[in-house]
Amino acid sequence: MTQRTRTIRNVAIVGVSTALLAVTAPVTASVAASPSEGLAWTACEGSGIDPRQQCATLRVPMDYADPGSPRIDIAVSRIPSENPGARRGTLLLIPGGPGGSSLNDPSGKGQKLPQDVRDAYDLVGFAPRGLAPSTPVDCGLDHGDLATSKLRPWPAADGSVDGNMATARRMADACAANGGELIRHLSTANEARDMDRLRAALGERRLSAWGVSYGTYVGAVYAQLFPHRTDRIVLDSNDNPDPTRVARAWLAGHEQGVEDTFPDFAAWASKPDNPDRVASRAADVRPLFLRLAARLDREPLPWPGANPEELNGNVLRQTMLDSLYSPSRYPTLAKLMRAARQGTVPPAPAAPPEAVLQNVAAVGAGTLCNDIAWPTSKAVYEKDVAESRAKYPLTAGMPRNAMPCAAWPYPPREAPVRITGRGPSNVLLVQNERDVATPLGGARKLREAFGRRAVMVTVNSTGHDAYLANGNACGDRTVSRFLATGQRPGTDTYCA
Repeated sequence: MTQRTRTIRNVAIVGVSTALLAVTAPVTASVAASPSEGLAWTACEGSGIDPRQQCATLRVPMDYADPGSPRIDIAVSRIPSENPGARRGTLLLIPGGPGGSSLNDPSGKGQKLPQDVRDAYDLVGFAPRGLAPSTPVDCGLDHGDLATSKLRPWPAADGSVDGNMATARRMADACAANGGELIRHLSTANEARDMDRLRAALGERRLSAWGVSYGTYVGAVYAQLFPHRTDRIVLDSNDNPDPTRVARAWLAGHEQGVEDTFPDFAAWASKPDNPDRVASRAADVRPLFLRLAARLDREPLPWPGANPEELNGNVLRQTMLDSLYSPSRYPTLAKLMRAARQGTVPPAPAAPPEAVLQNVAAVGAGTLCNDIAWPTSKAVYEKDVAESRAKYPLTAGMPRNAMPCAAWPYPPREAPVRITGRGPSNVLLVQNERDVATPLGGARKLREAFGRRAVMVTVNSTGHDAYLANGNACGDRTVSRFLATGQRPGTDTYCA
């Protein structure tokens, strides 16, 4: 591999982790190793990383069903335990997405972990299959299709899904033409299998993990496929594991997630001392947003340098969705609303290199569409979108609309993994009450599926990502205690 330090805007297609995050991914030209050989660790190349972080490359089969399958590279990183005498094992940091990387997480969020957790574990990150600097995929999408408001299936202003179906066909065709053989082998189950190869290469009998957002589904699938290879499993901001819908359920969850979180934004956006205040009363913020989106549907504003180069209703709705991921992002939505009311726009948002967007979008599409077959009939989406628009006007029908999977040319190679209660009782779920991307209702479905294997800590907080992020001190203490000592609440717990 060659050095490639890059900034990634996580634009995972479903948007389970679509926060506009800057992630620096170091790459090293380490020697690849098979699980039986271990990993050849070298210094990571790149800037902005902890000097203790090491990098390596793991080779795994492209197709686990074919013993003679070509091998692909998985880029791996680690920071060893800070106290070898207290070391328990490895804590794998499972990224969100699909399309997210945890390659720099040992240097990043891993350093927010309490000292006793950093003493107990080597912190290990990775770039999932298909995501550079692992062996990459690319669909060669049109520039316009890389817009976040296009990757999310926002219907037309009148509710029509014709444009979404055309976009799905165009994107699916591009992935089939340009994605190569690897795009057919991107899936959550294969990512879990890669993780077990990594466990073996690390020389670990069992693996602890901290999965966030889509990473909670990856972690759950790993715990289902390899239950006795798990040690302490933390799943943070949890996906609905419904095996009949998979990512369709995650996308649909946004309609309730927005309803759960928008009141928090409205309260903030109406505070008298707020320089970004948009209304004098919280009750006025929602109708103001809906009127403004409708006006921009009719009369978009030019927005040079943005993608698309206009501020229309769906771009405003997408900005709303992105901004509700964390209260720290509320000003982005408020400033855009204030500018649009005056008929102006702020500077165009910064975007990462197009090659990075292409890679992330391809990983997202391949994973989501290979996990389960989506409906192909336009009539299905027309009906669902109409129902959603009527009940959840803030999201305008997007959460039930057609993705590229509606035209995906490859049938799934295996059925989705059904999460069950079979296996050790070593899973801790942590979940904010108000989460735009992975709402509480979906988290409860995962808790129910795990049965006796899991306990859930529900946190009275707003935002996506709870532990050491948008949660609260009670939730953080509970998770840290479990990772450090194995002590877990005896029953489901509420952190007020």
